[in-house]
Amino acid sequence: MGSGYYPALRALLLAHGCYLVRQGKGSHEMWYSPISGNSVTVSVTVTSRNTANAILKDAGIKRKV
Repeated sequence: MGSGYYPALRALLLAHGCYLVRQGKGSHEMWYSPISGNSVTVSVTVTSRNTANAILKDAGIKRKV
């Protein structure tokens, strides 16, 4: 179901120990990052590289897509 940057974003989140908490409303998912201790909201329709990088930054991951 993913499009744009979602597959790469999901792979990076999983590789850094993040896990899916729950399916949100519509096309959004709630992920928990043990690195930052925060929950981040991820859209499965991420089409902007800047948005994908902002999600990674919120999760405490220094890598970029």
